[in-house]
Amino acid sequence: MNRTWWKEGVVYQVYPRSFKDSNNDGIGDLQGLVSKLDYIKSLGVDIIWVCPIYKSPNDDNGYDVSDYRDIMDEFGVMQDFDRLLEGIHARGMRILMDLVANHSSDEHTWFQEARKSKHNPYRDYYFWKPSPNGTPPTNWQSFFGGSTWEFNEATQDYYLHLFTKKQPDLNWENPQVRKEIYDIIKFWFDKGVDGFRMDVISLISKRLEFNDVDTANYAKIIENQYANGPRIHEYLQEMNAEVLSKYDIMTVGEGPGIHLGNALDYVAEDRRELNMIFHFDHMFIDNGPGGKYDPIPYDRVRFKRIFSEWDEKLKGRGWNSIFLGNHDFSRMVSRFGNDSRYHAQSAKLLATILLSLRGTPYIYQGDELGMTNVAFDRIEDYQDVETLQSWKAAEEEGKDMEHFLTLVHSQSRDNARTPMQWSGDEHGGFSNVEPWIKTNPNYQQINVASQENDPGSILNYYRQMIRYRKENPTLIYGDYQCVMENDPNMYIYERWDDQHRFLIALNMSDHDVTVELPGDGEWDLRIGNYKETNKSNAMRPWEAKIFKQV
Repeated sequence: MNRTWWKEGVVYQVYPRSFKDSNNDGIGDLQGLVSKLDYIKSLGVDIIWVCPIYKSPNDDNGYDVSDYRDIMDEFGVMQDFDRLLEGIHARGMRILMDLVANHSSDEHTWFQEARKSKHNPYRDYYFWKPSPNGTPPTNWQSFFGGSTWEFNEATQDYYLHLFTKKQPDLNWENPQVRKEIYDIIKFWFDKGVDGFRMDVISLISKRLEFNDVDTANYAKIIENQYANGPRIHEYLQEMNAEVLSKYDIMTVGEGPGIHLGNALDYVAEDRRELNMIFHFDHMFIDNGPGGKYDPIPYDRVRFKRIFSEWDEKLKGRGWNSIFLGNHDFSRMVSRFGNDSRYHAQSAKLLATILLSLRGTPYIYQGDELGMTNVAFDRIEDYQDVETLQSWKAAEEEGKDMEHFLTLVHSQSRDNARTPMQWSGDEHGGFSNVEPWIKTNPNYQQINVASQENDPGSILNYYRQMIRYRKENPTLIYGDYQCVMENDPNMYIYERWDDQHRFLIALNMSDHDVTVELPGDGEWDLRIGNYKETNKSNAMRPWEAKIFKQV
């Protein structure tokens, strides 16, 4: 395997709308991000992934782009982006932008033209279908609920949108569309951007038969109908040949529907497509047949198996992304840890996982503080389009809405989108005015200012782990082996190469566990997530230990 900067780097993801407001309009912006670059640098990270900042009407918070070469009004102007780019590079870091290429906004010029008439030059930039009987052409359901088809009055037919009706899907069958996207990528690379996270890139090739689907299992619909289309690898290889391969950049594709059986088609180094993908096997682990609002308890044995299977599949041929949260999921400590009694311990344990597995680690803003889910009392306090559409669908189906609100508390994407908690000041130091979405009420307990100078804080544990990972390349490139695979509480694995061997022992439960440390030789404790560390094989609740063989 080639050694590269993007394998050795640690990524910090910023959701600009919720990061830092510089002009007191309640919305985070680029100047706010610039003002916090020293903080991000202090974590020890190398790469900042910035969620979409392009011109957008914000139906889906920037994932509906109306101009790919301009900056969202609320975030600033292009000169602000140039200052951000300069500030990141001056600090020895790199910037990863979000590429939204499966769909545009319905307010993009392309779609505004395309919807005018069936003979418009932009017509084939999107997918259109007639309806034989005045109903949507297929029974497809959008990722956000409701039909994927929207009627267009002017042309008396339907256009496809896998997400909201304001996000029409682009027709990659049209070579002109592909050229437009490659030109956009080149525009940003020429400005100095260091790579792209590619939004739902596994969906860009469509099965043109547009057949009805069996609606029983949504995950299977994504995998077999929406994703992994017949020309997906042709498109990605063309993109690589036309643009990506000409720059020293990194790419990570968001991959709904990508699974162990086809992962290497996307990321094997000899395929020349993407550097890595975000798969969702562990992120959908608590989804029932009806999706995220049909949750099931998550199985820790399966959780471990997923990481082991992906490592085994990709080793030596492709590279993995290691993440436990982002802007589209609940807060990781609330989801995979214990955010009450063992808040600090479980937040640190999850950081240990992120930073000791093989693959590039991604840290989402606020997770380095142990930020938690929020439980707003009223649906009116939620802003996320997916949450609101799911609520509407539940109402129409006559569901118990009091119960559904508890599901929103655990499942809503807004859990990750409440403002970054900088201090105990009003609104968490994010803004001097009421933010676009309410601050989590626990901001006075969980914030940067209170953790900055506390050597035992979650924040400083992240710094310690990032530093330790960088000092020990074995934790980056070394082999991986899970032991005690079927233990429901303990996650124990070894990382090794020709020079060193590490043992990572994690008690993912609320009770004490005693284990026998595997392997030969003496294990020396190097890192622990309790203030009073001990080398014994007695593991306290949510205790994490990293041992090195001596």
